[in-house]
Amino acid sequence: MNSSTTNGQNTLLLTSSEVIELLSIDECIDAVEEAFRLYAQGKAQPPKILGLHVEGGGFHIKAGLMSLGRDYFVAKTNANFPGNPKNSGLPTIQGVVVVCDGKDGRLLALMDSIEITVIRTGAATGVAAKYLSRLDSKTATICGCGNQGRISLKALLAVRKLEHVFAYDTDNSISQRFAKEMAEALDVNVEPVQNLSGATRQSDIVVTCTTTKSPFLDLQDIKHGTFIAAVGADSDDKRELHSSLVASSKLVTDITDQAVNIGELHHSIANGTMTRSQVYAELGEIIAGTKVGRASDKDIMIFDSTGMALQDVAAASIVYERAIAKGFDRKLNFAS
Repeated sequence: MNSSTTNGQNTLLLTSSEVIELLSIDECIDAVEEAFRLYAQGKAQPPKILGLHVEGGGFHIKAGLMSLGRDYFVAKTNANFPGNPKNSGLPTIQGVVVVCDGKDGRLLALMDSIEITVIRTGAATGVAAKYLSRLDSKTATICGCGNQGRISLKALLAVRKLEHVFAYDTDNSISQRFAKEMAEALDVNVEPVQNLSGATRQSDIVVTCTTTKSPFLDLQDIKHGTFIAAVGADSDDKRELHSSLVASSKLVTDITDQAVNIGELHHSIANGTMTRSQVYAELGEIIAGTKVGRASDKDIMIFDSTGMALQDVAAASIVYERAIAKGFDRKLNFAS
């Protein structure tokens, strides 16, 4: 690689494995929590999103700007093709994160987006569970046992002392492998199940992280007091929860302007079971203390996790700064 310092415009290049090395779920939880707080306090500009559908999947661009000691602009371009693992052996998500200096526009880094997306999404689930799940939560269900399910469980264990975890996937062999690997890695009881509603009716926390376009959880599948992190609906054609469940719960969005277009809220508005005004709060408002979080042990609370670009800013800035501190030197001067 050309590591020339011409014009001081070196761009750091970071692979997926390097992102994993440089970013832990615990510090990402802290950083994402702060990003939500800053946004709620009006200290970060509203992030932007662009999405395009193609046959078999789609593309989206999420961009945000935030001051974190240094001003960072981060734009993430992701391709999302759910059939890839089975059809071609490729990952579902592929893409790149662009990190720029927010003051002068310098292209600071390019990094693989897969792990940034997975870790920051898991971190948001952890933050939401911290504020919206019952303090005495002991049992959880992870629905969707891929990489997002793995990091979601790690994030939950960072904020709650879980004693038993149900693992569900439409492919039972995947849930069995997940249960074995996560039980050994995290020292928690993980039980693979084939009856999803039987598991969710016993759970204090439910995480749905699938690529489905058809809702599969309804009100009768969830007990009073449950916290649900609905992670899968990150485009306008995806949904995991029936609108009757969403409308009967206290719905907390990551960013309402986005959730009305691509989240579980989007579908509930479209079919007339909810209006925007029925959103209980944005997560940042609860973190900042301007809205109350869980007020009753009986409430079903849903986090509509559509993926806010400021989460990418928070995560990518950590990766970049740590890489510089550790002397990573794979660089390219695009201006040469």
